[in-house]
Amino acid sequence: MARAASTAKVELKGVKKRFGPKIVLDGLDLAIPPGQSLVVIGGSGTGKSVMIKCVLGILRPEGGEIYVDGKDVTRVRGRARDAMLRKFGMLFQGAALFDSLPVWENVAFGLIQGRGVARRRARDIAMEKLAKVGLGPEVGLLSPSELSGGMQKRVGLARAIAADPEIIFFDEPTTGLDPIMADVINDLIVKTKAVGTTTLSITHDLVSARKIADRIAMLYKGRIIWQGPTSEIDNSGNPYVDQFINGRAEGPIQMEVRG
Repeated sequence: MARAASTAKVELKGVKKRFGPKIVLDGLDLAIPPGQSLVVIGGSGTGKSVMIKCVLGILRPEGGEIYVDGKDVTRVRGRARDAMLRKFGMLFQGAALFDSLPVWENVAFGLIQGRGVARRRARDIAMEKLAKVGLGPEVGLLSPSELSGGMQKRVGLARAIAADPEIIFFDEPTTGLDPIMADVINDLIVKTKAVGTTTLSITHDLVSARKIADRIAMLYKGRIIWQGPTSEIDNSGNPYVDQFINGRAEGPIQMEVRG
């Protein structure tokens, strides 16, 4: 069902998700306008990855609606879901590459398996996308196990952009990388935004968030408790945001410590 009133590329309204007694998303509201880079920050276990999985239909929320281009996709299945998913690219936290396939085939996997692109054409596209993330054709012939963590992340990004998606999700894109390689990945994410792609990134890396985001939102206890332009995060006036971005142990966010 279309909602002409909304101009958001992706919108979540009142989304709820629980696992047994544990409430993970508790009426989450979030909207991403077309072409914007939104970064959602928050501690581990606050529901950031669950939010992305609900949008992609990997998890089904118990309540609320999720819209993509104004269409409610909360419970789409079959061909309708496949068509919706073609709009998305995804960079997974651990790169999530197939060790049994060479790098180029990892990049081309969605083209070959999901879109029926001929292998030769898919290989050409894969090499082109690898070049865009700074990797030469010789890398395309290697096994993922032969790559460093930073190179694996770049291959994951090449796969995410292989089909020129309208929307890309980045799940902790700089986790486990040294500061220089993290900045390389950040620069590549900024380039995807420059061509009009809508991006949603989840991270607890504030250096990365400041560089890649137009807007930042903070998720805490299943809800967005603050959002605004990146330039305003240091003066949010929100004690939870202030504690998080300054990395202070003392504050309203209480971490469980078991001795």
